Amino acid sequence: MGTTLRALRALVLLAGLHLLGLLLLVLLAGTGYLLHLLVPATLAATLCLVLLLLAIPVVRGLSMLRLSEDDAVGLPVGEADEPRLWATVREVADDLSTRAPTKIVLTAETAATVTERTRLLGLVGGPLRLHLGAPLLQGLNEGQLRALVAHELGRHATDSRLAALDARCQDRVARTLTLAGRRPAGDGGDEHGHVHGDTDDGHLHVFATGRPSGPAGGRGPGITHRAAARVRAAWARRCLRATLAAAHRRAYAADDAAVRVAGRDAAASALRELHALDSAYAYYLHCYALIGIPARTLPPRGRLFGDFGSLLTARQLELVPLRLRPPADPGSAHDPHPPLADRVRRIEALPGDGRADDGTGPAADLLTDPARTYAALEDAVLAPETLSCGRAAGWQELLDAAMTARLTVSGTPLHRATAMYTRTPASLHAVLGVVDDGQLWKLALRMPLSDQAVRAEGRAFREFVRPALRRDLRTMTLAELSARGALTWHFSWAEAASVRLPAAPDGCEHDLDTALDAAVADRPDTAPLRALLAAEPAA
Repeated sequence: MGTTLRALRALVLLAGLHLLGLLLLVLLAGTGYLLHLLVPATLAATLCLVLLLLAIPVVRGLSMLRLSEDDAVGLPVGEADEPRLWATVREVADDLSTRAPTKIVLTAETAATVTERTRLLGLVGGPLRLHLGAPLLQGLNEGQLRALVAHELGRHATDSRLAALDARCQDRVARTLTLAGRRPAGDGGDEHGHVHGDTDDGHLHVFATGRPSGPAGGRGPGITHRAAARVRAAWARRCLRATLAAAHRRAYAADDAAVRVAGRDAAASALRELHALDSAYAYYLHCYALIGIPARTLPPRGRLFGDFGSLLTARQLELVPLRLRPPADPGSAHDPHPPLADRVRRIEALPGDGRADDGTGPAADLLTDPARTYAALEDAVLAPETLSCGRAAGWQELLDAAMTARLTVSGTPLHRATAMYTRTPASLHAVLGVVDDGQLWKLALRMPLSDQAVRAEGRAFREFVRPALRRDLRTMTLAELSARGALTWHFSWAEAASVRLPAAPDGCEHDLDTALDAAVADRPDTAPLRALLAAEPAA
């Protein structure tokens, strides 16, 4: 299909998004008029009110199609603030003979994106904005960052005026799916797969963007909004399928632009690094930066985003497999980028250009004052309620506060089962008393059980429930020791946090695993666990 035909198709698809909403409004208005003519006035007024409620999500959907200057939450940095970063971006734009962005915004994402403020369904272009993830500055070197910026600017540099319309259709439709709650992975040109991986912390979106993750401050959309969103999403998916081949060609052309600017090795290694950084950043937020949220405690100012590099340095060996095996599958059926593995393979198959990816420093060196920038980024992207949290003096203090808060709020299934079985307030000593009375397995019957466990008897039943009993008993034991100040926690960037128990009479540390195994054995013995609980707290 020629450029003109693709542009005409894109124009029809873009117009269809708007016309679809207008058609729905006309149908609702026509239905209201017919009701006014055919039914009694009182009933007609009631039904027209219902139609008005149905029209609200349609109007809201039409307003969503208009791109906002505030789409990306981040820290705008001027040329006076970050001269070296701006100079690098301008050099890349000059190498590509394309426009440089008019604004650079640092974000809290592992993504780089160039957006364009367009008008008249994308027919009229506008200024470019570069959204650059601050975590990338700590994980990439200067050559890799140049390749990444070249790819994003190259997506615009390779488009003619008509071909750009097809590109804007892709971006606008991807936004429609995003706002309809049906976002395809990797949409909108973001150079990443999944922004935050599989973290399930409910505070993550607010923490990283300063905005609630759902409509109306986190409340789920109503049935009318979901119905309107499904209509928009159905048309949007049709648009994406129609423009997908062109989007893949644009991605390959942008990769070629990155190779011309930064070299083959830097372009390929940047793509490999992105996959590793995405997973590492999700882990960092969930297990380090966010760990103090239950205790309403944040890391020291400026280090919430600024210490991501410490984790990368300590976990280099763990990141190697991620770099070596980029995803071979697309993020979704509508991902505008081809599979990452295909893109890397295609770049590495190019002839060598003599530009090795080993002569540049870390991209963070482009920042004039990294500590100041990362502190300002926290103010720009964190929600006000998050910024109101206290600050720990260091990561060890943050870990201590987080684990104390986490163990203070104990509501395990074993707690609830013990309260039902003994008809007294649940406590660890109440559980141990039940075990000493030989009633552990009767107590287990009060816990949530799988269908297999319910049907099992004897030893088979014990094997089914033993892991859950042991897990909850461990939580209750740690909570008891924490309440007495008998626990210490060891912080490390290189490994997960570990707990230090009080010393035994012989000076060695108690073995919690052995004590738990004895307590939930076929013939339970609580003596090792009671000895641990009787130990004196560490000085």
